[in-house]
Amino acid sequence: MEPSIDGSLRKVFSRIGRPEERPFEPDPFQLEALEAIGQGDCLVTAPTGSGKTWIAREAINSVLKAGGRAWYATPLKALSNAKWIEFGSYFGPEKVGILTGDTKENAEAPLIVGTTEILRNQMYDAMHEGVDLPCDLVVLDEAHYLGDPDRGVVWEEVMIYLPARVNLLLLSATIGNAEEIAAWLTELRGKPCRVVRETKRPVPLFPLFLHPTGKMLPLLTRGKLNPMVRDFELERRRLHGPPPFGEIIRVLKEFNLLPAIFFLKSRSDCDGALKSCRRFDMERKDEGGFRQFLQKMLEKFPFLAGHRQFYYLEHCRVASHHGGQLPAWKFLVETMMNRGFLDAIFATTTVAAGVNYPARTIVMLNSDIYNGHDFLPLSGTEFHQMTGRAGRRGQDNIGFLVIIPGRFMDFRHIENLLRSGPNEVESQIRADFSMVLNLLLSQTPEGIREIVRQSLAVFQRKQRGKEGMGSLWRDFERHIAFLREEGFVDENHRLTKDGLWASQLRLDQPLLIAECLRKEAFPKDAQLLAAMVGMFAYDGDQELHISAMRRVPDRLKKAFKRVLSSVKPLQRRLEERGFNVRPLFFWPAQVLHAWARGWEWDDLVVRSGISEGELSMLVLRTADNLRQIRSLMTTHQEIAELAGKAIDLILREPVIY
Repeated sequence: MEPSIDGSLRKVFSRIGRPEERPFEPDPFQLEALEAIGQGDCLVTAPTGSGKTWIAREAINSVLKAGGRAWYATPLKALSNAKWIEFGSYFGPEKVGILTGDTKENAEAPLIVGTTEILRNQMYDAMHEGVDLPCDLVVLDEAHYLGDPDRGVVWEEVMIYLPARVNLLLLSATIGNAEEIAAWLTELRGKPCRVVRETKRPVPLFPLFLHPTGKMLPLLTRGKLNPMVRDFELERRRLHGPPPFGEIIRVLKEFNLLPAIFFLKSRSDCDGALKSCRRFDMERKDEGGFRQFLQKMLEKFPFLAGHRQFYYLEHCRVASHHGGQLPAWKFLVETMMNRGFLDAIFATTTVAAGVNYPARTIVMLNSDIYNGHDFLPLSGTEFHQMTGRAGRRGQDNIGFLVIIPGRFMDFRHIENLLRSGPNEVESQIRADFSMVLNLLLSQTPEGIREIVRQSLAVFQRKQRGKEGMGSLWRDFERHIAFLREEGFVDENHRLTKDGLWASQLRLDQPLLIAECLRKEAFPKDAQLLAAMVGMFAYDGDQELHISAMRRVPDRLKKAFKRVLSSVKPLQRRLEERGFNVRPLFFWPAQVLHAWARGWEWDDLVVRSGISEGELSMLVLRTADNLRQIRSLMTTHQEIAELAGKAIDLILREPVIY
């Protein structure tokens, strides 16, 4: 590739650089949002990097100064950790606590940062005990998660259960129907919810097209696809083979477009991209204390020095970032990128969904995305999350989107996405056994029906001219009826003794674990308990036959058979009533048992063939499940104590850091 630019870009590229430092002055939309949250609820929709956190911080400051308490909820543990550190340095560490499941620090602090699931669980407890939630302000960051197919139900629950006296501040860059959400909240909570909207990006975005020859062109001319890009469609059929990422980085460097985030289709693509950067390994000056800072990080995480991708980070200043990586490695990569030490990151789209490390440039090779099941065209929300990472406030005059003609790049789809806004948020509320058990702690079926009637789902049905609750309430009734059949609910629709303790199992599969506890099917051994609970924690659908771990201890086989035979009748009854039943696989028990027995991490990764990220996520989810069992100290003391020991066995480096 020979770097060159179209003549029309000279003026644009002359603007590349750092803006002059100016004293901070809040933007009008920030002041409007502060006024709104002082009077009621507020939904702020503004581009990434525009200063939504400043609004939250000032609102929290007002509450704390008045002697009140606040909760800052995020969708991701990593994001919660980052906000905990940020707010701790601003308000003082003694005033900020964190609750994420993995981490519990300073839980009585006036400001709590944590995951939305923890906040929802606190609301369940408050409703059950008949006490008020000890809080005066709730901030929901990344509020578009309300429409997430897997997690959205929790966000909707929080909004429904939150006492009206507690002001609610929602922050998002990507809610296409903010007025509709605000209208629902106004009707639900009986107080106004004001929408504060900012559409102007803090750093303007300029879309580019990089031709395989190395020539940089504007992607659009007069707001439409550049004719030269359109003509390229005819040539591209001759292209095949992976893009030369090292060459692309060299071109970007030539035009001062680094650092860059490359959004790639898969984890293997991200890891493979590193290899083409090896030939650009070069000795360079220690700009900004790179090696000193890296050494400082390694003193904190010595086990990362042997990471298989460490060479690329140290010598090529590039890194791979995705769900298959260790949490500690992702933290290292994020920290190095935020400090300006890396030229490029090869990432899957998970980076765009919350973790805050923007770059001058984002690079896209494909216009579709893998959703875990299929490849689908990028949505407006996904595209705006990605492009929101281009351009760093206070560091860049201009941010860039570079489009590269990958095999699955539809230029016209990108053109349309640049003109469109984010998608509308749709309700994802649905019944599950954990929710129904917890609502029955404090509600009658009539009370639950009223909660369902107040949902965003029903509100949106009405907005679209449909009456009633559709199948939503029937689904709740079906869950209540099954709980009654199984002895968790009595004929008066109150929780039985079993129902009371089962409600504390705030898990994906509470009934299956409850059945094991009822039948005393769990082994009385901490290592084996971790293994058995690992089967329930795994939320995938793949059975793996791990040939390198063929020698399976007899006691593990026996424990597996005992648990399986204990839950099989219940699984059958669930299926007969039309409920989805996730299969239980042996391999999670196999790897959890090995890890609990003290296997070395690298050995376990190699012999299991499972990625470090998948393995660490399985361990962390298992620990979450074990914590729920540990909470049953009053009713199941022996197994609860054993669950605590099992947690200690599996939560060790490098899973935790």
